[in-house]
Amino acid sequence: MGITIYVLTFALLLIGIYAVVAKKNVVKIIVGVLVIDYAVNLFLVLVGYRTGGGAPILAEGQPVTEFARTAVDPLPQAMVLTSIVIGLGITALMVAMAIRLWENYRTFDMNEIRRLRG
Repeated sequence: MGITIYVLTFALLLIGIYAVVAKKNVVKIIVGVLVIDYAVNLFLVLVGYRTGGGAPILAEGQPVTEFARTAVDPLPQAMVLTSIVIGLGITALMVAMAIRLWENYRTFDMNEIRRLRG
């Protein structure tokens, strides 16, 4: 698999961080947070990946040492499932807040919202 996929995952993380830090539009900031979430999930899946590995099921008569050598770690997969659910909740909250900002200020531009705050 190589290190290339890890570099691409890190690049995806940096793109998300850039969107959160540099952009002034609330919708773009929300998309940046989603990209960060996807990058972290991808990294967790990559950490648990094992070349030639299979499901962590111990077959009858299979030596434990062979099982330990070939089984994929299920913990990162469980963490990603949990992270997806948490990310969905956070996304729903961010979108609800963005809708309230639109209702109050009629704009998604953070500079304009700060100026109109009074």
